[in-house]
Amino acid sequence: MTTIHHALVLNLHQPTGNLDHLLDEAPWEAREILFAIDRIPRALWGWEDVGRVHLAMSGTLLEALSDPAFQERVYGVVDCGTLLWHLQNTRIIDILGTGYYHPVLPLIPEADRPEHLSRWQGIAGHLFWRSRFSGFWPPEMGFTMELIPLLKTLGYRYVLVDSDYVEPVSGEMTWQERRYRPHVARHGDDEIIVVVRDRELSDAQESGMGHGWFETELAERTKWCEFEPLVVTATDGDNGGWFRNTTWQANFWGAFYAELLDSARHQKGPVHPTFIGDYLDRHGAHGEVTVRTGAWNTGWHRGNDFLQWTGSRTQRDALARLPEVSATIHDLRTELAARDAADPAAGRELESALWHLLRGETSCNIYWGEAWVDRVHTDLDQALLHAEKARDLIG
Repeated sequence: MTTIHHALVLNLHQPTGNLDHLLDEAPWEAREILFAIDRIPRALWGWEDVGRVHLAMSGTLLEALSDPAFQERVYGVVDCGTLLWHLQNTRIIDILGTGYYHPVLPLIPEADRPEHLSRWQGIAGHLFWRSRFSGFWPPEMGFTMELIPLLKTLGYRYVLVDSDYVEPVSGEMTWQERRYRPHVARHGDDEIIVVVRDRELSDAQESGMGHGWFETELAERTKWCEFEPLVVTATDGDNGGWFRNTTWQANFWGAFYAELLDSARHQKGPVHPTFIGDYLDRHGAHGEVTVRTGAWNTGWHRGNDFLQWTGSRTQRDALARLPEVSATIHDLRTELAARDAADPAAGRELESALWHLLRGETSCNIYWGEAWVDRVHTDLDQALLHAEKARDLIG
């Protein structure tokens, strides 16, 4: 019986201030989210031999969980300090790199992308006591091949991409090879391993599924593989009743994953949880592919045209402001860096300007139709105010 390697990936993100807002306006929803995150390491206790979960946690979520004031506020709900400690257990959890403010990377100016990624590495490296993260999760799975040089510069070994966008560069590649084998993608002189998320199986993971159905479906999908397949399912891990349900027997961990772990431990079936890095160490990557620019599917949106973020004139107008504001700030930073003497006050103003710009690029600000678009403009307006103050100081 061929082993089917299963990599579970969960995306966890909360925009700046959202948990505090929910605690004020919808406290039970805030508690459900915190319980869902806190449940992850607890669900894996006692399963260190077979439990394997990849987590992509946005910088804003890590910022909230590590903030002493927030920790004090929710102490009777979740002990955030202990939670962060439990998430350092590398036997059962692999932390993936991502963007600090959870931007859709192909939709923001290229100059801002390193800022999001390096700032995330800063807070995550501090909280998880490590200097290197092997895998990268593009927020909203928004990927473009132009990201490859940046990801390599920051030390990433592989990046996760959606199955709908993967195409072989040359030669024939079966449907199974395209989905269930890691590949290499190149941009210029740089290359990176791409690991493919199965879109349909991820949809099932998001909505709820039984262990028996899952193993049968994986066996059917991979039966023609002439290699040990890697099946990747990736969804949000703190949204929807399947993950938020506080009844153990009715949520993802109790109703599904515990059975999968038991089956793997006692070798009842072919599916075995794995870390992507471990699979790559043993089986490597095969074939070169190109990955079309796009995002993952959400609701009735397929993600290939970014319609979730560009569907209305209001959304497009907000996105259209980003390049100009970004260029203003980065030009001033270059000008300040070229001065013979440092100007700390101007530097502080520019840092504030950049912070507002990056926060304004949060994907949620534009995802919810026109409901949150004003947040983009508010942050961009503040960014320009700080940039103007910096310009006056630079002279």
